[in-house]
Amino acid sequence: MIAETLAGIALVKSAVDGIKSAIGTAQDIGDIAGHIDNLFEGESQTQRARNKKSGVNQFNINSVAKETIDAKIAAEKLYEVSVMVDQRFGHGTWAGIVTERAKRIQEAKEAAFVVRKEKALKQEEMMETIKMTAIVLGVISVIIAAVIGMFLSAAIAMIL
Repeated sequence: MIAETLAGIALVKSAVDGIKSAIGTAQDIGDIAGHIDNLFEGESQTQRARNKKSGVNQFNINSVAKETIDAKIAAEKLYEVSVMVDQRFGHGTWAGIVTERAKRIQEAKEAAFVVRKEKALKQEEMMETIKMTAIVLGVISVIIAAVIGMFLSAAIAMIL
């Protein structure tokens, strides 16, 4: 967990450094898009590490303080980048990026939900098909057994 937090905050810091060095010469937002992706990923890793509530050190004050401070640093860096992007590309650019990202994340979640639902439906249909096949095979087996029984009865009756 601590390693994840360290990786997250390190990713945030390196992304901010990359944005700072490229923002002045960026012709469009695509020139710094990779750094922005890293910034969001690092912030996400920091939040995940903070929200994890398992492990031996979960109540350790050092761990709690570090996770809290790292989350605050990540939030500060996000704000710092938002100001830089808005100053370079115009007011509202950062809000548009964040809104579009949230929209895409929601769409991905909805698409994943639909896929899971379709998969569950297909599995349910397959189980229903297996049940019907088993019933049909059972009925056919009973019919075959009955027919064989009748022939054997007839054969035995003829012998006796």
